[in-house]
Amino acid sequence: MPQYHHGLRKRKATGARRRAQRKKRKFERGNDPTLTALGPTRRVVSRVKGGTRGSRLFSTQFANVSDPKTNTVSRTKIRKVESNPSNRDYDRRGIITKGAVILTEMGKAVVTSRPGHDAIVNAKLLAS
Repeated sequence: MPQYHHGLRKRKATGARRRAQRKKRKFERGNDPTLTALGPTRRVVSRVKGGTRGSRLFSTQFANVSDPKTNTVSRTKIRKVESNPSNRDYDRRGIITKGAVILTEMGKAVVTSRPGHDAIVNAKLLAS
């Protein structure tokens, strides 16, 4: 179900009620958040305002992990989501967002990209 959160406000700055002068518009619609989980890679490319394309990543098994010591980037498999400080519920469910700590084949890494918007998981290896 679409969410409308880009429309006109219902209250003025003073708190007075503002009457609607028009109906909701299609360009004011939003989407549910894309909760990227661990699993087979599934991404969707959709048309967004302006005719450009937006990508959303629903699930993935791999991450591009950069090693700051050797300045190399390699595509490694994600074993599990260690923690997600952005939301306790995401932490329990294993949702990957920016700032989440994931366990990869190279070691622990922190996610630096926004998988729901960028459709890719980039991570930086944590110092052990």
